[in-house]
Amino acid sequence: MKLITAIVRPEKVMNVIKALEENGYYAFSKWAVSGRGRERGIQVGDVLYQEMAKSMIYITVEDKEKDEVVDIIINSAKSGEYGHYGDGKIFVSDVMEAYTISEETREDE
Repeated sequence: MKLITAIVRPEKVMNVIKALEENGYYAFSKWAVSGRGRERGIQVGDVLYQEMAKSMIYITVEDKEKDEVVDIIINSAKSGEYGHYGDGKIFVSDVMEAYTISEETREDE
């Protein structure tokens, strides 16, 4: 299993969720977060915004589904045809074990 962590613009998070659902991926977790990437914040007039509002989505998928889900997120989170700084980041991690609490079951590779 893979854990996909996507950090996207808040105005794009519903696009991402809708695209995931349209492709059969309904289970996810979402948080409002703040941070910054390489751009080191944004200067607007005299004000430097050091951290920007972002949304973080966690979704676990089978190994064979990883590339499809990553593509869905990229295509639904990108701003404009070529994208822009601040569109976000995707991290993929291995999941060694997962437990379903209500069923008291363990899922692992």
